[in-house]
Amino acid sequence: MKKVKISLAWQIFIGLVLGIIVGGVFYGNTQVADFLQPFGTIFIRLIKMIVVPIVVSSIIVGVAGVGDMKSLGKLGGKTLLYFEIITTIAIIVGLFAGNVFHPGTGIDRTQLTKTDINTYVETAKTTESHSMADTFINIVPTNIIQSLANGDMLAIIFFSVMFGLGIAAIGEKGEPLLKFFRGTADAMFYVTNQIMKVAPIGVFALIGVTVSKFGLSSLIPLGKLVIVVYGAMAFFILVVLGLTAKIVGINIFKFLKYLKDELLLGYSTSSSETVLPKIMEKMEKLGCPKSITSFVIPTGYSFNLDGSTLYQAIAALFIAQMYGIHMSITHQITLVLVLMITSKGIAGVPGVSFVVLLATLGTVGIPAEGLAFIAGIDRILDMARTCVNIVGNSLAAVVISKWEGHKVNDEVEQSAA
Repeated sequence: MKKVKISLAWQIFIGLVLGIIVGGVFYGNTQVADFLQPFGTIFIRLIKMIVVPIVVSSIIVGVAGVGDMKSLGKLGGKTLLYFEIITTIAIIVGLFAGNVFHPGTGIDRTQLTKTDINTYVETAKTTESHSMADTFINIVPTNIIQSLANGDMLAIIFFSVMFGLGIAAIGEKGEPLLKFFRGTADAMFYVTNQIMKVAPIGVFALIGVTVSKFGLSSLIPLGKLVIVVYGAMAFFILVVLGLTAKIVGINIFKFLKYLKDELLLGYSTSSSETVLPKIMEKMEKLGCPKSITSFVIPTGYSFNLDGSTLYQAIAALFIAQMYGIHMSITHQITLVLVLMITSKGIAGVPGVSFVVLLATLGTVGIPAEGLAFIAGIDRILDMARTCVNIVGNSLAAVVISKWEGHKVNDEVEQSAA
């Protein structure tokens, strides 16, 4: 009798469905949520455990392969330019969707449940004075051990780049170090593949906790907002990223199929971090050089949050419409400019989209407390924006690779097989 093998994508999907069913059946039962939570937390911790070693070792190996500061500077300049263009388009798509579909018009605030957002407010207070200049200053770590412990990705990337350049500069003397980090990267990717085997259990637990706490009924009063956000994100992936992919010779549908495991996992966990090691590995299999994937993808987690910026634009208009505040063209242009800066300036903090909005809304005269009305469904919206961030960062590695003159396998389905 032939043994049936269920793919990881199907295993994660089954975990997702079972988690929704269990969460729905035991809606409001705190004991079930308390029982499931440790399984989800352990899975997220397992992923966080491997992210930093993979990023450090991959960047050092990749940069040592590039070899010189001039080539790296050219790569960095192209990467940041691409990120800024795409995230600006994402904000404009969000504003367009908010202006056309008016998700906040006609909403009765008395029918909505307010959620406590004090934790986000406290985080926002500590980041209000965090300018773009501060972001660039903080890229340089004062203590790399502390940065590694805190998971401060930009500081870790900066140190790893400098260390990689140092290894390249000393030539043969650096070979033992390079061999060590190459071995570390290979070992950590093996560990990643082992951890992914328990992903369905983590997904089951995390989605079960979410549904049991909030229930699907919480979506009904804000259903129009959910539909507009999901619709705008689907448009952004299929049209904006689809056209970008076509320019570099990639079919977006085949690309999405290639990333199906990572998209399902990211959607279920609302965490791009859970798939960072796997998308780096998959982009390398497509033909993107390690020097590019190891730099572009981790950097994208701070500078290329397409889904997050798109959502922030829609959420800002939603709250304005809910309060009956007219947003003029001038106000909306101001919002675009502020979001372009703040979304980079405090990237990496927990609940980044909410924190950015809290730090932004006041500048265009929108009451920040309006976020309390949508905080209850933020997890549902976060799941969608995580998928957009994953596709955006994965495609960025392909675009930069092509821009640098490398051949990337445009027959994506062959790599997916």
